[in-house]
Amino acid sequence: MKYYMVLSALCCFMSVQAQMLVPVNYRQYMEKVTAGNLEYAAEKLNVNVSEAGIVAAKVFNDPNLSVSYSNNEDHTLQMGQSVEVELSKTFSFGKRGAGIALARSESELSKALLADYFRNLQADATISYMEALKQNELYNVKQNAYDNIRKLAESDSIRFSLGQIREIDAMQSRVEAGILHNELVQAGAELHNSFSNLNLLMGTLSHDTLYQPKAALHTDLRTFVLDDLISTASENRTDLVAALKNKEVASRELRVARRERNTDVDLSIAVSRNNRVRNEEAPAPPFTGVTAGIAIPLKFSNFNKGSVHAARFREQQAELQYQQALLQVQTEVVQAYRNYQSFADQVKQYENGLLRQAREVIDGKIYSYNRGEVSLLEVLDAQRTYDDVQAQYIETLFNYSAAYVELERSAGIWDVEL
Repeated sequence: MKYYMVLSALCCFMSVQAQMLVPVNYRQYMEKVTAGNLEYAAEKLNVNVSEAGIVAAKVFNDPNLSVSYSNNEDHTLQMGQSVEVELSKTFSFGKRGAGIALARSESELSKALLADYFRNLQADATISYMEALKQNELYNVKQNAYDNIRKLAESDSIRFSLGQIREIDAMQSRVEAGILHNELVQAGAELHNSFSNLNLLMGTLSHDTLYQPKAALHTDLRTFVLDDLISTASENRTDLVAALKNKEVASRELRVARRERNTDVDLSIAVSRNNRVRNEEAPAPPFTGVTAGIAIPLKFSNFNKGSVHAARFREQQAELQYQQALLQVQTEVVQAYRNYQSFADQVKQYENGLLRQAREVIDGKIYSYNRGEVSLLEVLDAQRTYDDVQAQYIETLFNYSAAYVELERSAGIWDVEL
């Protein structure tokens, strides 16, 4: 038993030396997630990209400047030379305004998607925080179980030396202590892995520091009204807002597709300077000419309405996607509500006497064993039962807390506190 005690102390010492544990409460943790999560920071850039797209959509068509030179065999026939400067520009009617409106809708869509990303991030981060609390509680259960059996094994060693029990009984208690020690080591590894996941969500790159949650897994039982939750979700869910913005974007795209079929007009004005013509047959004085022109394309391509049809189909698709999202939201709220109610009832069952009764059984068995009234096997069975009840209670408590988070996530509300 001294070997196990030294080994446990050495493992704990090495773990503390390798990675320092820093307590962090829930509010501090969520602030670090919001400020440091790398995926969330990357998603924020989509908003910057869309806002830059609005600026880009405001650009006007560039004018064209051309210079041309002509020589009418001036060196041989003396027909003169000329230089012409032309300024032209294409005017598009309605296309720029439609493009700006589309870019603004896309920017609003990116903001709605960012808000929905954060909604899921805070829920997932909260569940990970609760997972770390659960692993910590399970580790404590393993620690207490190991301490109980270790003390029992130490007592059995003394009793065997005094001739009060058989050697096989003392040996069995030592074996049980060794098994529980291995389970404790595994629970410690799972606990530290859950702490590492918190570092990932907070965007912490340090390998020598782990953040340890400082809160209680238990949350107060709350009463919700299903109809109110469905109504709130239909109004506040950020993914529904994004689906509405997607409909707006599809409508804007249809408008852009139609405006692209508008006829562009090219206007031009040119000034030319002609030298004197010295040809004896057709002499002419120097002169400056001014030319203005307009060019209108013949839009035979408008007979092809494929782009308009595609945009119209995308608009219909966006409408169907919104209706599906609305139905999905209502279904998620109902399912989350049922899960929450189920786990709430299970938590009440454990807290209304089941845990206390299991503890009384193990305490009574250990007392009776020390008096020689029951066998070691009965003590071990009672210990396993008590450990199982505790572990099941912790799992149920975690499931209840996670169901509470999922219910608020599905309803589009958030007031979680730990």
